[in-house]
Amino acid sequence: MNSSALAFPKTGFVRLSQIIGDPRSKLPIPAFIPVSRSTWWAWVRSGWAPAPIKLGLRAVAWRAEDIWAFAEKLVRKAD
Repeated sequence: MNSSALAFPKTGFVRLSQIIGDPRSKLPIPAFIPVSRSTWWAWVRSGWAPAPIKLGLRAVAWRAEDIWAFAEKLVRKAD
């Protein structure tokens, strides 16, 4: 298990930067699922990745449980 998996919450809501990482942040955020922003949104549009939950006019987040389940799906697909 890598360090980003250890830091990724099991429950609650997560923002995109927590999922795909943000190395430019003051405190760099490691990627839990290392893909680009455009790839992530393409996966969401196609239904492959979980849909976000709208928190406000310009804010969305994902349920951490949904992201863990998606990561497990990616691992199973890779096998």
